[in-house]
Amino acid sequence: MIERRPFNELGHADHGWLNARHHFSFANWYDPARMGWGALRVWNDDEIGPKSGFPPHPHADMEIITYVRKGAITHQDSLGNQGRTEAGDVQVMSAGTGIRHAEYNLEPETTTLFQIWIEPSKRGGAPSWGAKPFPKGDRSGKFVALASGFDGDDDALPIRAEARVLGATLKAGETTVYDLGAARHAYLVAAAGRIEVNGVELDARDGAAITGEERLVVKSLQDAEVVLVDAA
Repeated sequence: MIERRPFNELGHADHGWLNARHHFSFANWYDPARMGWGALRVWNDDEIGPKSGFPPHPHADMEIITYVRKGAITHQDSLGNQGRTEAGDVQVMSAGTGIRHAEYNLEPETTTLFQIWIEPSKRGGAPSWGAKPFPKGDRSGKFVALASGFDGDDDALPIRAEARVLGATLKAGETTVYDLGAARHAYLVAAAGRIEVNGVELDARDGAAITGEERLVVKSLQDAEVVLVDAA
């Protein structure tokens, strides 16, 4: 089953400095049919205005992955971690027993990003943060694990969940495949470009909620950038 979720039907919150679309229920937007997808709990498509951002706030027991699409985001947390994650890079915060952090766009332009929350396999554990560049050329024509809780994904940022966050860049007409497993929950978004997933067409920033498919065949109808979560 592949359910297309058009961008213009996603939850929407415009705070002036933050223009957000919610693939799943979040904050003041609530849809009982969209409370998550397996262990995937949040997928926000955020546009953060220049010189603005999220002031310090707490999290616990959540794996929070930030995929920066344009601009950059600057992170600070209660462990003393600081870092700037720019377009093409990914950061992961394992909230564990609890952490406070702030995320600011200190750039002169709007920053756009996906923020993805995945429920951990076990509660607790020491909180942590890390970031890593993932050049788009290295994922040309194929899916590459960006964050993963599985052995063997040594180049991915670690998360404490039976899940992967993957990225691919495809030229118009290119096709790539991903073996999923029928019992898994997948959620896929084209960050840019139009694509086709097992025959279902998606426009840029549409979501696709996928279950029961053992193999995903992703074809680009335009040059495209694709992000996929494979979760329990």
